[in-house]
Amino acid sequence: MNLFLDCEFNSFGGELISMALIDEAGVEWYRSLGCANPHPWVAKHVMPVIGIQPVEQNSFTLSLAMFLDRYDSVHIIADWPEDVAYFCRALLTGPGGRINTPPLTLEIRRDLDAESEVPHNALYDARAIRTKYFSFTTNQGQR
Repeated sequence: MNLFLDCEFNSFGGELISMALIDEAGVEWYRSLGCANPHPWVAKHVMPVIGIQPVEQNSFTLSLAMFLDRYDSVHIIADWPEDVAYFCRALLTGPGGRINTPPLTLEIRRDLDAESEVPHNALYDARAIRTKYFSFTTNQGQR
């Protein structure tokens, strides 16, 4: 199953703030960890549009594991390398520990940069990536 990914984070290399995944059928997963000390740009552009209350790290990880568990295999598609890095870090539970996932692969596609209805909101950005992917693959006859 293709899952479309987007993340928001506290400036370059900063902590993860929110993550969204949407499958081909439109089933969505969206969580926020919040951000206690946002970079000024993040405070102005990201924090006002998150739209959900933050959850604790354990809840975030458990929810992600439960979402991924519904699939036999997963192919993560993102438009930015850091999103994939944050997704991979979210799979870790501690030293030598990780959540159980179905077999998964990762793909980064620059051609999926898309205009979002609500820029800098991971859920809306993931929706835009999914829409552009289907538009692109349909036009290419690859769907």
